[in-house]
Amino acid sequence: MKILVVGSGGREHALVWKLAQSPRATKIFAAPGNAGTAGLAENVEISAEDVDALLDFAKRENIDLTVVGPEAPLVLGIVDRFKEAGLRAFGPSKEAAQLEGSKSFCKAAMVRFGVPTAAYGEFTDPEAAKAYIKEQGAPIVVKADGLAAGKGVIVAQTEAEALEAVDLIMQEREFGEAGDLIVVEEFLDGEEASFLAFCDGKTVVPMDSSQDHKPAYDGDKGPNTGGMGAYSPAPVVTRELFDEAMAKVMQPMIDGMAKEGNPYVGILYGGLMIKDGAIKVLEFNCRFGDPECQPIVIRLKSDLVDILEAAIDGKLDEITLEWDERATVCVVMASGGYPGSYPKGIEIKGLKDAAALKDVVVFHAGTKLEGDKVLTNGGRVLGVTSLGDTVSEAISRAYEAVELITWEGAQYRTDIGKKALQRER
Repeated sequence: MKILVVGSGGREHALVWKLAQSPRATKIFAAPGNAGTAGLAENVEISAEDVDALLDFAKRENIDLTVVGPEAPLVLGIVDRFKEAGLRAFGPSKEAAQLEGSKSFCKAAMVRFGVPTAAYGEFTDPEAAKAYIKEQGAPIVVKADGLAAGKGVIVAQTEAEALEAVDLIMQEREFGEAGDLIVVEEFLDGEEASFLAFCDGKTVVPMDSSQDHKPAYDGDKGPNTGGMGAYSPAPVVTRELFDEAMAKVMQPMIDGMAKEGNPYVGILYGGLMIKDGAIKVLEFNCRFGDPECQPIVIRLKSDLVDILEAAIDGKLDEITLEWDERATVCVVMASGGYPGSYPKGIEIKGLKDAAALKDVVVFHAGTKLEGDKVLTNGGRVLGVTSLGDTVSEAISRAYEAVELITWEGAQYRTDIGKKALQRER
């Protein structure tokens, strides 16, 4: 089977790594891929958002299965285009991907389907948004409606910060067209968790729980990023909360989408806020999280090709997932300056030493090959991921590997997994 993985991040390297373990995979391509995927797949110089070129390539190479990593091509309708051409692609349709492509669409769907979420208002007029903020008070959350690479959500602790956020998004156009409409919503406090599931339009097969770390700095301080680390499983998601998330969040969303003639096939990712044993949904994403994908896939013992094909064929009810019971931790190493501006093209050293450690996989994100050198090529550069019999063992092993990897300006959080560690004790 010839497989095409679309994307270039840590999530895509993790997917290539897992797909390459399937006896059914004979050849894997990554478009555009990175220095990590190059060791397992053939990288193809096509942007993840160039749907026309990706389609031409898939037809020319007789690709049997296309796995779409990032959200942007899904929102552009890549799966619809491939299906129209008679090709098999895993992911939601363009319409269903609006769950992530439009915060307004997502919030309205949650309200229609009875999924618990924060109260909100949506605005195309900045002055109306500001009036709503003054009426509601702070803390409050301001979100660009469209895609903003995980950075379009501003948690404002004061009214002044919220008003500045409106100007940043709608007047200064920080996120371009994504800020034509904004969603202003109630601030939810508690502990976040990521709840991911495979879906085939009717059946929801949940993955084990995970937790992301969005803020740039230790102690959940600083600006939001695409994610600075993750671990799985997340102890905050107890068995009772897991069952509640399935019954009140995931299944109602899938049933509601199907009832409205818009069946959801792909990964459904619910961002949960948990407080006092109750769940509310912050947002839905339409793909694997990055970096949650990394700790999840190294725990997944089942053949990923079989799972994805079952989802496409509407046969997920025949699938049972098998998991490694050990804990996993992924520490993201980022370029100096991220999530702001940062340099590229800096040589990374120590990768082989880190990868040689037992139960450690170094997933590449923002990297590129230049001869035999691996250079930085993005904000989030590596996802150093480890397994351990306990959370503390997985944390120690991950940071042991991190300390072996160096490049000028490298930065990372030193507290990934701390919340899980506290619960483990």
